[in-house]
Amino acid sequence: MTDLNSKPELDPPTGPAPTDLVIEDIVEGSGAEAQPGGTVTVHYLGVDYDSGEEFDSSWSRGQSITFPLTSLIEGWKRGIPGMKVGGRRKLTVPPELAYGPAGGGHRLSGQTLIFVIDLLNA
Repeated sequence: MTDLNSKPELDPPTGPAPTDLVIEDIVEGSGAEAQPGGTVTVHYLGVDYDSGEEFDSSWSRGQSITFPLTSLIEGWKRGIPGMKVGGRRKLTVPPELAYGPAGGGHRLSGQTLIFVIDLLNA
């Protein structure tokens, strides 16, 4: 059983990184549904697909974060709508839907990223 009150743990991925956005529900929520362009409150964990290294986590900072979906990377804009409050979803995001190709100026440019997102409010 998945404990939504604790930081998620990920097994290292196997095989080549996907070239399209992969959306996997770990736990389906039963609350309000996140809407495209809406504002959400989430807890999340972000790891690099190739290394498995954590690069960001609201869990590690000890507090959730609230933001409009319009201000996020494309993978989140496409991957969070339809998710219900109380759910946990894993997004595997290729570079084109994250921070762009290698050399794009962001430290995560060119990398496929995995996010585990707990939707707390929508």
